[in-house]
Order: sequence, then structure tokens, then C-alpha cells
Amino acid sequence: MTEPVVDVHLTEEDARRALRGDALVGLTADPKWLPPRWFYDARGSELFERITELPEYYPTRAERAVLEAYAAEIAALTGARTLVELGSGSSEKTRLLLDALRGHGSLETFVPLDVSASALREAAGLIAADYPGLTVHGVVGDFTQHLELLPAAQPRLVAFLGGTIGNLLPTERAKFLGAVRDVLDAGEWLLLGTDLVKDPGVLVAAYDDARGVTAEFNRNVLHVLNRELDGDFPVDDFDHVARWNAEDEWIEMRLRARGETRVRLAALDLDLRFAEGEEMRTEVSAKFRRERVDTELAEAGFALTRWWTDPAGRFAVSLARAED
Repeated sequence: MTEPVVDVHLTEEDARRALRGDALVGLTADPKWLPPRWFYDARGSELFERITELPEYYPTRAERAVLEAYAAEIAALTGARTLVELGSGSSEKTRLLLDALRGHGSLETFVPLDVSASALREAAGLIAADYPGLTVHGVVGDFTQHLELLPAAQPRLVAFLGGTIGNLLPTERAKFLGAVRDVLDAGEWLLLGTDLVKDPGVLVAAYDDARGVTAEFNRNVLHVLNRELDGDFPVDDFDHVARWNAEDEWIEMRLRARGETRVRLAALDLDLRFAEGEEMRTEVSAKFRRERVDTELAEAGFALTRWWTDPAGRFAVSLARAED
């Protein structure tokens, strides 16, 4: 087995500094908000894995069905020598692409990028062990900051799966897609997973499951704030809220104070007040139509080449080519 290489461009101190900045800006805004990346400490990542197995949470299964059906076609179309996965996590679905590219005979290098050094090292080690001869070059970094540091042999296929792009606001999506295009040469590829607009009842249920796992996941961000910023959020005094925003076509996850609540974050010397019923937004998860995906890709310099969905039309995987 070739030992994986891991480059670290995001340290624990970088993460602490970013959390302090996000908390100071978001919690002093009106209305209050936090970005969803702070869900994912070890406990949050474990809770999210449980969410992906819930009957209400269709995106993971739907995306996997698409990759199972079309991975060989993706490999044939791209002929990628390097597969780059942004926000790799456990890299489980990526194995379908690795298998297809290896079967096609083009794959040389796998480059997973993730903010968690421990998760990335574990995933990179497992991939290296299961794919003898494959060069695994992990990057600990933020996909909104460190794309230009990715090592790779051309042609490259960049995979951004799981519908994670929906967590970015429209201006953030435009900036991200532009940054991906900037690091690719003409003719290289982006594979993008997008959850699709559908019955609001189905969407809300996916973010507010009957077992309460998503509620626990949502409230976990308060545990992160308490631990990392010496806070005293009374976690159980906040209710999980999932709401469909029809105008913007996204799901909003919020935390709602059951009563008037005062909180101190000692590390920021910050005192907060939540009125009874006041909500703090913790996540946006945009849902897409093909026309929007096509337009946003084109504006960033990509040409939408293939569009695949699962049989029920719930989730799409699109393959886009970087244009001259």
C-alpha cells in the first residue's frame, strides 16, 4: 500500500479563529444566524451519518442511485487521471467513481479535501488500503478558500456531491463556482450534486424527521459554541424548526428560543438576549431546477454536458465541462 500524503492548510487555530469570527458576526446580527459548517464536530458528523440512514432523508440514497447508474459513463466521458472530492467526509459514495475510473483505466490520483484533519486522515488511509497503487493526496482545507492549493494531474474531475452546494447562498455559490473554474483548465470537469425542488412536505420531513435526529443535529451547534467559546446556552431550551421558503426555494433550519433567554459567550466577552420565540437561522439548503443549475454553471464558465436524476426525479447529478 502506498501511504497517503496529507497537506494541512487549515489548522485547529484557524478553525477556532473562524468560529469566533462567524459567531461574533452572526449572533450580533438581526436576525441572528450561524453558518452550517459548525454543526460538524465529531458528534455532529456522527449525527449526520445517522440522518443519511433515516427513511425521510432521501438525498443520500437518491444520489447514490445516480452514481451507481452513471459512474461508468462519467469515467468514459472525462477520462480523468485525478479525482478531486470537495468536502469528502467518509468518501463512501466516491468509491463508485473510483471504481469506474479505475475500470476505465485512467485513474492515477485521488485528492480528498475536508476541513477535519482526523476524518480526512482516516478516510485517506482506508482508500489507500483498498485501492493499491492509487496515489492518495489529502488536503485539510476549506473548499471556499484553498482550491488553488489542490495537487493534481490533468485531466481532473472535481466532485462536489451531497447537495452541499445548496448550503451556500446565491452570491456564495457564484463565488465558489467561479473559484472552481479558475483552478481548472479548459476541458476539465465538475461533477455536481443538487437536490431538486419537490413537494414541500417531502422536503420538510427530510429536515425534521420523526425520530428527532435532525433536531439533535441542529442543536449540536449550541454544544459547539458552549465548548469552544465558553458559552452557557441552555441547549434544551431551543426548539428545532425546519421551514420551506417558497420564494427562495430553500429549506431553512432554525433554532427557536422557548422563552426569553440570556446567554454569555465568555471567550468573546459577548452577552446575548433571545426573546421568547426568537429564531436563529443555522442552515439554508437550496433546492434546484435544471434551468438554475445550467445558468449558474454557465455564468461561472462551465457548459452543462450531462444531467442525470434518480428514477423518482428527486436528486440530480450534473457533469459540466470547463470552457475556454
